[in-house]
Amino acid sequence: MIEPRDDLTLGKLSLTYRVLFTGFLLVMGLGLLMAGAQIMLTHGMADGKPGLSMNDIVYSYYGNRSGSKMEAALTGKMKDKAPADVNFTLIKWVRDDAPVAEWDKVGPLLEKHCASCHDEESGLLEVAKLDVAKNLAEIDHGSSIATLTRVSHIHLFGIGFIFLFVGWIFGMAEFNQLWKLILIATPFAFLVLDIASWWLTKFWPGFAWLTMIGGIGYSLASTVMFATSLAQMWLPRWTQK
Repeated sequence: MIEPRDDLTLGKLSLTYRVLFTGFLLVMGLGLLMAGAQIMLTHGMADGKPGLSMNDIVYSYYGNRSGSKMEAALTGKMKDKAPADVNFTLIKWVRDDAPVAEWDKVGPLLEKHCASCHDEESGLLEVAKLDVAKNLAEIDHGSSIATLTRVSHIHLFGIGFIFLFVGWIFGMAEFNQLWKLILIATPFAFLVLDIASWWLTKFWPGFAWLTMIGGIGYSLASTVMFATSLAQMWLPRWTQK
């Protein structure tokens, strides 16, 4: 990646590079939108209600310590995956301390309604296995250290590279220099804040608000960079200078 000349702005790029950069920005923008939708469909349903709330964040990382992960799932994001009577039976089993003697009744229900998605190939927990089900029936302590470590390094590497290339493209925009530097740096700073908040919330649920701030911060900065870059590559105001 070579630093462009000071006089090389987005509006002066050749058609080849404008198409290349536009394709990249549009695909990355769509990817970020899908990531937001995925958050709403997973973490956003942790408390059983649509929309991302502080409780969702606390339940996802600190856990809902008044109950188990299985009960939280059955009353939240997995509520519609099985009939109400099946959910009732499973929740009752969990609240009765998951007795092995009743596995002959509970196991087939999990196999029928859950195993098609929670199988070995999916990478999800195989909930139709007794040892896995009993583990999920224990008090919910949120994300494990192993899970947080895995997800943190994936986000830092993956999203960090996205911000690198978006910032490089935006660096050629005609923009106030001070604000340009702030906007380029902001997504990296808020990404680190966002991931740090997961770990802090894991141990101290009062830090859940940092997750909201982190996500909002890098989303706003990215939106400005995306919109500015696309506008300056294609609108006559910049391309016909």
